[in-house]
Formats: sequence, structure tokens, C-alpha cells
Amino acid sequence: MAEEGTIIVTQIRSAIGTKPKQRGTLRALGLGRIGKSNTLPDRPEIRGMVARVPHLVSVEEPTNS
Repeated sequence: MAEEGTIIVTQIRSAIGTKPKQRGTLRALGLGRIGKSNTLPDRPEIRGMVARVPHLVSVEEPTNS
């Protein structure tokens, strides 16, 4: 199902009390509430956005099954 070169980003903490730029980064990643996941291409732009909010998200490599 998942093609090579993708990552799964999941929001694990609330955006309440975070700075507006961090909330915007979550929105750009396609997240908005705790537990929501999004499959994104593994590109430097996406990795950079994840690096801005590492305390709010977890990143996984998709498993091929």
C-alpha cells in the first residue's frame, strides 16, 4: 500500500498553548487533533516541518505487509 519514500506523521500532543507558527506547521502537515495521522512523502521540506514541532508529533516509517 505505502510506496517507498513516505513517512507517517501522527500528532501526539495538543497544540493548545503553542505558538501560532507551530499551529500553522501542524495544519500544513495535515494534522489538527491528537491521534490524527497523515502519510506524507519523505522529502526535506516535510522533514523540516516535522523538525519544527518534534514535541507535538511522532514519525514512523510505513511497514510493508
